Amino acid sequence: MAIVAHTSKSSRFGRPVLAWIVGLLFFFPIFWLVLTSFKTDADAVKPEFLIWFTPTLENYLNMTDNYDYWRFAQNSVITSVLATVFTLAVGIPSAYAMAFNPTRATKDILMWMLSTKMLPAAAVLYPMTFLAKSLGLFDTHFLIVLVLSLINLPIVVWMLFTYFKEIPKDIIEAGKMDGVNTWGEIREILIPLAWGGIASTALLCFIFCWNEAYWTVRLTTIDAATLSKLIEGNRAPEGLFFGRLSAVSTAAIAPIVVLGWFCQKQLVQGLTFGAVK
Repeated sequence: MAIVAHTSKSSRFGRPVLAWIVGLLFFFPIFWLVLTSFKTDADAVKPEFLIWFTPTLENYLNMTDNYDYWRFAQNSVITSVLATVFTLAVGIPSAYAMAFNPTRATKDILMWMLSTKMLPAAAVLYPMTFLAKSLGLFDTHFLIVLVLSLINLPIVVWMLFTYFKEIPKDIIEAGKMDGVNTWGEIREILIPLAWGGIASTALLCFIFCWNEAYWTVRLTTIDAATLSKLIEGNRAPEGLFFGRLSAVSTAAIAPIVVLGWFCQKQLVQGLTFGAVK
């Protein structure tokens, strides 16, 4: 009994300590990024200014005055919001059809959609760039929205399919007996019942769109360039400007961190949807 009590007491204190350690390990890169953003480019690479240094807002002022941060941020918001809306507009009906009207090919289609995420992006970079330039879509919001939507559609459909499968099919059948059409079932029955899952899916999709760097950097120059392009622009032949790079990166991740903080309840609710019956 003494051994069991000792083990229980150790677990009670050991798990929180381990959780704090893991949490600090994940938080440390963000802390260091923010800390470096208040250093000059020269101080950022000097060991003597690793911890103790004179803070400056030079990098942030330079970012807004010379780099036109707000234009890049506006492009990120536009493309991320539109891509999320479009992806959900396609993903919700698709997941509904697969969840409540499955066929023999449903599982194969889902696996095929998921397998497209394993395709190396570099393998289709040249044809994608050539096609975009040929159609006059290069460096446009339409192209970025379309690409981001196609990239995230498999994950969105998979997540929504999982949530929808937890909804009793009898509820949908009852709606059909009452004369509700397909769009009515989706709008009046499915979306209210699976709102937590849809909200978390939309949040994750928005985060994925916001953080996408490979395609937004390579398919844009100025007009539709997002914050990822601005971050990439702090690279020069003489090296990286760590102070300015940290400031731009901090400004890029700050909206997502704040959004995740305020929406954590919906995110957790959606991710645990259907876990307990």
